[in-house]
Amino acid sequence: MRRLNIRRIVKLSIIIAILLILALSFIHSTSLSYENIKYSEIYVSSGDTLWSIAKTEQERNNYYKGRDIREIIFDIKKVNNLSNSNLVINQKILIPSL
Repeated sequence: MRRLNIRRIVKLSIIIAILLILALSFIHSTSLSYENIKYSEIYVSSGDTLWSIAKTEQERNNYYKGRDIREIIFDIKKVNNLSNSNLVINQKILIPSL
């Protein structure tokens, strides 16, 4: 009887591990990767802020349609490795697009 329980536990553990691996591989394959996204380049002009750039992208860029402005700013900072919101004139900014 004890061997039967150990076999069941081993079989159940293997099944759970396989299901977990399949679920993780499905989640990984369906998420958008920055590698699959095209980028456009913009150069910062006098008076530009991350907020103004994000607002323009929210209105014109289908990648950002319907997304919150703060989320867009966070994403632009992440893509461009910006630690703060300070921009410099003629600074190149990459903008994700579809």
